[in-house]
Amino acid sequence: MNFLENISLKPFNTFGVEAKARYFAEINSEQNILQLIDNQLFKSLNKLILGEGSDILFTKDFEGLVLKDAIKGIGLMHEDENNVWIKAGSGENWHSFVEYCVNQNWGGIENLALIPGTVGASPIQNIGAYGAEVKNSIHSLEIIDLLTGKKRLMMNDECRFGYRWSIFKEKEWRNRYYIVSVSFMLDKNPKLNTEYQDIKDELCTENPTIQDVFNAVVSIRRRKLPDPQVLGNAGSFFKNPVVSYEKYEKLLQKYPDLKGFETRYAIKLAAAQLIEKCGWKGVVENNTGVYHNQALVIVNYGGASGSDILRFAQKIQESVYQTFGIELIPEVNIY
Repeated sequence: MNFLENISLKPFNTFGVEAKARYFAEINSEQNILQLIDNQLFKSLNKLILGEGSDILFTKDFEGLVLKDAIKGIGLMHEDENNVWIKAGSGENWHSFVEYCVNQNWGGIENLALIPGTVGASPIQNIGAYGAEVKNSIHSLEIIDLLTGKKRLMMNDECRFGYRWSIFKEKEWRNRYYIVSVSFMLDKNPKLNTEYQDIKDELCTENPTIQDVFNAVVSIRRRKLPDPQVLGNAGSFFKNPVVSYEKYEKLLQKYPDLKGFETRYAIKLAAAQLIEKCGWKGVVENNTGVYHNQALVIVNYGGASGSDILRFAQKIQESVYQTFGIELIPEVNIY
């Protein structure tokens, strides 16, 4: 399998920033991966596995090999009275896969509609929205070790899922293991997740179906978030910070309207509210800005470089830290 050289990554990242890959290869099958394993150049290069580029910010050229994931295929593995087990290729578009499952009335991932990216990227980030996380529907993954070429099945409990986290974000796992497929266990008798107020407000029926929830999520996201085809962005730029109960109580004394959501041992704050309180919502500098409808989204208004966007994000981080004593951690992967 041949590598392409000096390929522009602008079409392959939703921020739409210019960067070049020294080497580039599109992966359409497991066989493509195995063909590369014994290649001496392949062995010597740093590697980046790229889905749809919706959670990445390139601040410079990538002096290694970009593996563009394009492994397709959806298949029913097993079913019983209550559940189905369905496997999807890592390069399948995530939203299209969710829509396919909803059309079959298989529940569990409908709240995750319209999240950009691929099926293979979903466990890496443990994507989540509107009270749902993908970890609760993943059964297993098939992965290939890019050092040895060995393939193995990895079960859900091996993935060390956390908030926007999995084992694949740990240094020794990142870009070493190629996820080739993800298997999901979904419900034939779906239990709806409509706790989020936005979803309750959007639903217009007393007895909603998963199709109604799916439609509500799509409508909300389209209204609140910019289309990357029109305005370059990677969705939520920062994670929602988690603070102790004590820290939250102190903040409430100064900011009584500060939103907090209880987790098992701490309080999760709304990063968007912190950014907005610091006055950043709608601000534009050097073709980079905070989206006017959602303060958690940083936008490339055209012509901004990855470095421009990073500098802008760092200003927001500094502002939030100075105001609240809270460090915002990027959800976007920065290269």
